[in-house]
Amino acid sequence: MLKSNNPELTSWIETNKESDFPIQNLPYGIAATGDLIFAATRIGDTVIDLSVLADFGFFDRLFIPDLSVFYQKTLNDIAALPKNSRVAIRERLSEIFCSENNELKENEEVRKLALHQSDAVTMLMPVKVGDYTDFYSSKEHATNVGIMFRDPEKALLPNWKHLPVGYHGRASSIVVSGTSIHRPKGQTRPDDSKPPVFGPSSQLDFELEMAFITSAKTEPGDSIPANKAEDAIFGLVLFNDLSARDIQKWEYVPLGPFLSKSFGSVISPWIVTLEALAPFRTQGPEQDPEVLPYLKTTGARNFDIDLQVELKTAAGDSNLVCQSNFKYLYWNMAQQLAHQTVAGCNINPGDMYASGTISGPTPEAFGSMLELSWRGTKPLKMKDGSERKFILDYDTIIMRGQAKNQQLRIGFGDCVTTILPAK
Repeated sequence: MLKSNNPELTSWIETNKESDFPIQNLPYGIAATGDLIFAATRIGDTVIDLSVLADFGFFDRLFIPDLSVFYQKTLNDIAALPKNSRVAIRERLSEIFCSENNELKENEEVRKLALHQSDAVTMLMPVKVGDYTDFYSSKEHATNVGIMFRDPEKALLPNWKHLPVGYHGRASSIVVSGTSIHRPKGQTRPDDSKPPVFGPSSQLDFELEMAFITSAKTEPGDSIPANKAEDAIFGLVLFNDLSARDIQKWEYVPLGPFLSKSFGSVISPWIVTLEALAPFRTQGPEQDPEVLPYLKTTGARNFDIDLQVELKTAAGDSNLVCQSNFKYLYWNMAQQLAHQTVAGCNINPGDMYASGTISGPTPEAFGSMLELSWRGTKPLKMKDGSERKFILDYDTIIMRGQAKNQQLRIGFGDCVTTILPAK
């Protein structure tokens, strides 16, 4: 076990027991105060400027070849460091902020420069996303969609249990939590007996997902074996893959989603490392039939992370509409990355790979409004008396995730977006 994962560790930075960010988390983010933009980590409600720590020599003994990685406006260069260097940074941060360590605690000059209250900073996109893939890895979600739109007896398509289905999406419209998204416009065909019409989507939906961010750089023709894939993963974020179901229904044949998915996806601002999540590893669902050799993994490759979606109406009422878990995914991250690269697709640090909607086995664990309202036939009742089949203008979607056990809680913070009317 890494020293930084010791559940008994405490920090000299005050931390509430219900915080997503104990000293055992130490996520990465990009924060701003005024014109100053910096790489950061967080403990409790304190955001820590890593560039200041680098200025004052706190990372000198780590033998990182180029300390400029701490001064960039994205985390791509930190992600690109060798895994042992990234682990060493996390171990050093754990040491610096441990209750028993006084080297920074008693250095008032550095503390004033490096420590910021979380409500005094603005969180920015943590990485420059070069490429983005969206997978379709929840068996429950794929089955629900198949039942709704196809023969219930053949809900899963023939390829689904043999490979992690995915598609390449639009990277430029991935935004950080707190960014509002305008309702998309496009073609729909509400009446199959009439020609299509153009206008704002009337079936706007969220999709509860998580995404991993890569750390490795490979060349065209290279592939990453499933048993080494996690070494090429920097960390995880919450991911709200907004979808326009009515646009999607009309456009997706034969090449899949286009306008219905490209208008905006929202991520949580803090990247939580696989090291921080190590205590929450768990076995994934049994895969039957047996997968091909290049997709085989051993050990606990899923993570037990509770997920929630809250819908806040324009009136300000908060409604818990979904409670799911990352462990439900049929295809794990190692398999997803192995499949992404097996044909020779090269990857870069900062690339993003979303899980697909994470639905569980019970209705309250369905990860989209499409499923929760069962294609609009079972509207959800809100506290203010209104109903939702899909998302309305000025609704706010809040996603949260926490890995918890009796000793420890590692969270991601909030992933928030408000839907504005179409431009």
